[in-house]
Amino acid sequence: MDDLDMDDLEAKVERWHIDRNLIKGSTDKDQVLKLMQEVGELSDSVCKDECLLDDIGDMLVILINICMRNKVSLADCLHTAWLDIKDRKGKMVDGIFIKE
Repeated sequence: MDDLDMDDLEAKVERWHIDRNLIKGSTDKDQVLKLMQEVGELSDSVCKDECLLDDIGDMLVILINICMRNKVSLADCLHTAWLDIKDRKGKMVDGIFIKE
């Protein structure tokens, strides 16, 4: 792997989207549908005990697209989610965390 940090990688992916007209030439709906396709591929890889790197990476690429078109950053989204979950309590039921 090269020595790119997360910010560098995100900037490269943003440029990639712009160069391919995936911001102005697409819609949130289109990108969410693509994200769902990638979630299906991730599910398939999990079920087959295969490497998840490409599937998760593809999902991040699409999430960056959605962030760009909505003028938010992945970091802002993650920070918002963290504030929502950091003090959350609950319990595990059949391998799934159920919040109080």
